[in-house]
Amino acid sequence: MTTTTVRDDTARALAGGEAPRRWGAWYIAEHRIRAMKGYAGDALFQSFGNPLIYLFALGVGLASLVPQGVGDVSYLQFVAPALMATAAMTVTANETSYPIMMGFKWNPIFYGMNASPITGGQIVSGMMIHIALRAFVTVAIYFGIIVLFGAVPSALGWLSIGTATLTGMAIGVLISTYTSTIEEDRGQMAMLQRFGIMPLFLFSGTFFPLEQLPVWLQPIGWISPLWHGTEIGRVLTYGAAEPLWLTVTHVGYLATLFIVGLWATRKHFVRRLNK
Repeated sequence: MTTTTVRDDTARALAGGEAPRRWGAWYIAEHRIRAMKGYAGDALFQSFGNPLIYLFALGVGLASLVPQGVGDVSYLQFVAPALMATAAMTVTANETSYPIMMGFKWNPIFYGMNASPITGGQIVSGMMIHIALRAFVTVAIYFGIIVLFGAVPSALGWLSIGTATLTGMAIGVLISTYTSTIEEDRGQMAMLQRFGIMPLFLFSGTFFPLEQLPVWLQPIGWISPLWHGTEIGRVLTYGAAEPLWLTVTHVGYLATLFIVGLWATRKHFVRRLNK
């Protein structure tokens, strides 16, 4: 009788761990979404406020100083896809910097998660699902606002929501690959913003065509995920002319960065949680 009871308890315990083993990533994503309740208002305000401020300041204010536009399009149409991709980058950069370090150091919740049947790889996948959803919503709101501004003349413009989200995720996983290895805060996040995110924002053809930069600065744009995402956005939102092979290269570059960055982040999480 005792043996049967033990077996039943063991079976129930194994069954109880089956769902986390199978759906652990979605449990983590749900946890992160629920945790947003504390700052959902601020996130929503930023999702609406940032595009309005940027579009008025750059697309309307600065555009009045660039009346001839860029090529055959207005300056507003030129800069809007870049700002949308930048919004995705900002969201993913914020979510893959301090929150990851906090999960290991200041509020080491990752260790508690890993003590359950949920693996380090599932923790990463769940966090990336949450980040992708947040970036997608932010970009979708941004897209709706630039449509109201008349900056999306192409019928394919809605596809730029997906490419901008991919751009943000490609940058985010590169950041998480680094932040998942940091054990002590010595100002690395501030340095990352100053010497990583800011140069991408300034030298990725955001405000003017990359060709207008000095030749020695243009390679920064070529390797910048933001430039690749911005160029795809311009093709989709107003039909910027470029060879098909170049558009495919943009997408392939971003997808490769995302896959490699996700693999590296998972590797760092698993190693750090199990050492």
